[in-house]
Amino acid sequence: MITWIASYPKSGNTYLRSLISAYFFSDSGKFDFDLLLNISQFPSLKFSKNDLFSRKDAAQNWILNQNHFFNSKDRFLKTHNTLGEYEGYKFTSSKQTVGGIYIVRDPRNVILSMSHHYSLSFDEAYNRLIDNKSSLLEKTFNNDHSNFTFLGSWSKHYKSWRDNNEFKILFLKYEDFENNIEKEFKKILSFIYGLRKEKFIIDENKFLKAIKSTKFNNLRNNEKISGFEESVNSDKGKKLNFFNLGFQNKWQKKLPDDIVQKVNMNLNKELIELGYSLK
Repeated sequence: MITWIASYPKSGNTYLRSLISAYFFSDSGKFDFDLLLNISQFPSLKFSKNDLFSRKDAAQNWILNQNHFFNSKDRFLKTHNTLGEYEGYKFTSSKQTVGGIYIVRDPRNVILSMSHHYSLSFDEAYNRLIDNKSSLLEKTFNNDHSNFTFLGSWSKHYKSWRDNNEFKILFLKYEDFENNIEKEFKKILSFIYGLRKEKFIIDENKFLKAIKSTKFNNLRNNEKISGFEESVNSDKGKKLNFFNLGFQNKWQKKLPDDIVQKVNMNLNKELIELGYSLK
């Protein structure tokens, strides 16, 4: 059965996976990038039985591929996919999934991070955030769509996971990791052990080492030394740092007023619901 590590892009998914992989897939709790290989991404070419030549074909095979590749044992999978339907096809169900951990981030900071990562203007990043048809599809050989990821808008993405009642979801706010990482990490571990129906006993040594080794400065320094496969090139061919600003990415300092006003107006209910300040 699958436990999803889910989020809208640039919302802290990699940080969350780093903590989880350091604790569950290392002997000591010390993180390194190779540990992330234990939490694969879905949808992806790697986990597709057949070549899929349209987005509809890809959506039609989401559950079929999950049944084929992940029905034999429990595992974590990363996804940026909405939990909503695409062309009438569901992303997953309780037959494939035991639970999910969803991390949400202030959408105004998501815009800043998207702008850097995808080399977009702030207007372009905002328009992608509110686009109900937004998706991710990496360039693939022979036009294969197996790694098609349907996002939809930020709002619908968040609500699709929030409103799910087929399996348990743990909701996390990225900003809470800065304020009290120990509390949030214990919450994560307790949830995972609960899904597994196992007694929750923390290995304090691994717990503390996992937190220390995944501090943002450590992740950024490791990327500078060893590189990171999820980093991308800018439109000018320059390699962009994946770990750019982290918690220092503050929309109040960098996002233009007109973009802030549009987000505050169009996502007012979601911002208030999540406890994000409008100022």
